[in-house]
Amino acid sequence: MDESVVDDLIRRLVSAKNGRTTKQVQLTEAEIRQLCSASKEIFLSQPNLLELEAPIKICGDVHGQFSDLLRLFEYGGYPPEANYLFLGDYVDRGKQSIETICLLLSYKIKYKENFFLLRGNHECASINRIYGFYDECKRRFNVRIWKTFTDCFNCLPVAALIDEKILCMHGGLSPDLKNLDQIRNIARPVDVPDQGLLCDLLWADPDKDVEGWGENDRGVSYTFGADKVAEFLQKHDLDLICRAHQVIRLNFLFSFLVSRLELNWTCVLVYALSLGTDNST
Repeated sequence: MDESVVDDLIRRLVSAKNGRTTKQVQLTEAEIRQLCSASKEIFLSQPNLLELEAPIKICGDVHGQFSDLLRLFEYGGYPPEANYLFLGDYVDRGKQSIETICLLLSYKIKYKENFFLLRGNHECASINRIYGFYDECKRRFNVRIWKTFTDCFNCLPVAALIDEKILCMHGGLSPDLKNLDQIRNIARPVDVPDQGLLCDLLWADPDKDVEGWGENDRGVSYTFGADKVAEFLQKHDLDLICRAHQVIRLNFLFSFLVSRLELNWTCVLVYALSLGTDNST
């Protein structure tokens, strides 16, 4: 994709900010197809388990709230001023999923070694078909554009390892996850199955009241207790698990540290929205 085209897209998207709100940006179907094609190629050229180095800013769910995304960059620095890792859930719920994902893909193309996107459970056709993204694509463009995004989402990496010590994903641990090579070996492009390792990486939740593995109220995947976190961290010589997937109120970028010192485990939840509603999916 021509660099001047990417630069123009970034300029137009960033300039959409209008006070605390953002204007709708006029994008063409051809531009979106180019973005998805170019970023898909980059995603597949990089590992499914990204191996990254600090310093890097880690951001959680954005969910189509484009004004919050721009505010986040104002707070943390627009690329390439800072390196970023986003943990998924770029679309659905908010009013500007298209602007949100297009800016993120544009930055990925321009700064592919400094800007990273993981897959969330909403980067899946069966979910964003229901929670708003499909309707936005159909209203503003057509169903073909939604399918183009779906093909791109099916190529996103699903986890990242920072300085060999911090494991990041959207959801959480899995009873099927015995070693990190299993993540590296997940074939792409791939749709998210209803169960198994990939499903759990995008859907699982920690629960301080659970020991071992528990049922998940979402009806998908599991909950996991402090003992499973401690066991996993010790086995793989890790310090931290960093994930998103749930709302933490009254914060913006990095929030809610859960730790049980007697078990020597730590799990950090990151959420990027300044205003959120209960997130059951």
